[in-house]
Amino acid sequence: MTAFEPRMSLITLGVADMPRARAFYEALGWKAAGASNEHVTFFQGRGIVLGLFGHDELAADAGVENTPPPAFRGMSIAYNCHSETEVDAAFAHAIACGATAMKQPQKVFWGGYSGYFADPDGHLWEVAFNPFSPLDGDGHMQVEPDMEGGDA
Repeated sequence: MTAFEPRMSLITLGVADMPRARAFYEALGWKAAGASNEHVTFFQGRGIVLGLFGHDELAADAGVENTPPPAFRGMSIAYNCHSETEVDAAFAHAIACGATAMKQPQKVFWGGYSGYFADPDGHLWEVAFNPFSPLDGDGHMQVEPDMEGGDA
């Protein structure tokens, strides 16, 4: 075992309005966990937890300067699908739940199909179908290991 295993347990998003953010993710189909309260919301995913925490409180907890987030934060969260049709349906559902369409689903340069939406706080989500990394039976994306023996 290495000192830092290649895994993620929790993604926490800083939000400006907890009730609004929680309602958005619940409309998408996520179910809030019992450990949630007025200050933090947890959603159990398949192998990972999504957390919502006040933007100001998250900055304070991390000990970083609390500045308004830029329009592009240099990251996205991906939701991978089994097909292009599933991408279209998931994207439409997100928009119906209050997401903002940033890029309509379309064929992309790397050979897949994807689109982007932003949640009510501007967190960027990609909805994608990657024909080169099909989802396993549990809906997890699998990537081929480095065949030259190096660690990813």
